Amino acid sequence: MIWDDEGYLISKTKYNENSIIADFFTKNHGKTSGMIFGATSKKIKGYLMTGNLFNITFNSKNENKSGYFKLEISKINTPYYLEDKLKLSAILYAMNLIKILTAENQSNLKIFSLIDNFYKILNNDNWVKYFVLWELSILKNLGYDLNFKNYAISVKINGIEQFVVKTDNKRIIPNFLINNDLNPKNIDELVISLKLVGDFLEKTILRPNNINLPSSRSNFLNLLI
Repeated sequence: MIWDDEGYLISKTKYNENSIIADFFTKNHGKTSGMIFGATSKKIKGYLMTGNLFNITFNSKNENKSGYFKLEISKINTPYYLEDKLKLSAILYAMNLIKILTAENQSNLKIFSLIDNFYKILNNDNWVKYFVLWELSILKNLGYDLNFKNYAISVKINGIEQFVVKTDNKRIIPNFLINNDLNPKNIDELVISLKLVGDFLEKTILRPNNINLPSSRSNFLNLLI
């Protein structure tokens, strides 16, 4: 079985001195795993970074056997953010999220498009807000829709309208999660938003499937704080 596609490198693990096992999220074949031989060579090592986009040729003896990739770099993304720890952490978490939540060999053009949009988000001045909304879009497109309007009630706090969780009126829901046209007031609202989404992700999706919350998400949140 041989096919050509384009895909984002979402993870890599050293296999031996010269090879790695890689996961790509591809446009037409979804998440696919395979070997990359000669991955430590100077020819490809420099651009074989998580988040970069590649033209891929995948070769396998049959559908039930692991295969191997031949690659050409299509678009360099991640190296532009190597000096920005927060954005680099966001990239690593985003790709990790795609890896743990998507199924093998199942095409999902919406997810592929969201990865495309992810790098546009990073260039926005208010990128952390849009990152939170991006994460919610990923969850929604995988069947886990978290609509905060369904969990919120409006209250007055110091004369200002705020939203709180119906079952816990001490837990504030930042207004921009209810109305996406609004912007967060400060960094604290972004942190609160990430914690709310993280709780949903862990309790509703990951824990029932015996998956731990990725450390890359905790790293991102800690850097933001």
